[in-house]
Amino acid sequence: MMTRPRLVFAFSIGLIFAAVVTGAAPKAQAPKEPSTAILTGAPLGAVTLNHQAHTKNHGARCDACHHPSKPEKALTSPHQKCDDCHTKAATPPMTTKRQAAFHDPMGKKGTCIGCHQEANAKGKKAPAKCADCHKKA
Repeated sequence: MMTRPRLVFAFSIGLIFAAVVTGAAPKAQAPKEPSTAILTGAPLGAVTLNHQAHTKNHGARCDACHHPSKPEKALTSPHQKCDDCHTKAATPPMTTKRQAAFHDPMGKKGTCIGCHQEANAKGKKAPAKCADCHKKA
């Protein structure tokens, strides 16, 4: 029968061997963001958001939409969904409801519509009408 130190040593060697054989050595990787997100719950219909089109094709920075964690509501994951905090009706401690996080009720300013209007002003074609983004299911 093996003594406890020998058993621990043998177990450790076994884990190292298994990691080397299976290639399970720890690797530092940046979290992979989903390429497409479906934003649901809007009365006008769901919005399909293609991250690659916004970041690579249009040069949008991640922090343009994904703001840093706030003391009153800390992030629970690196790519947390907006509506985890910005709910249909603002729930304390949050003060901004979901619609206002993307655009104001009149559709004149806000994260999405403001950026699209700026792109159109520069001669780049970007959707600017509600139905261009909101598709009824």
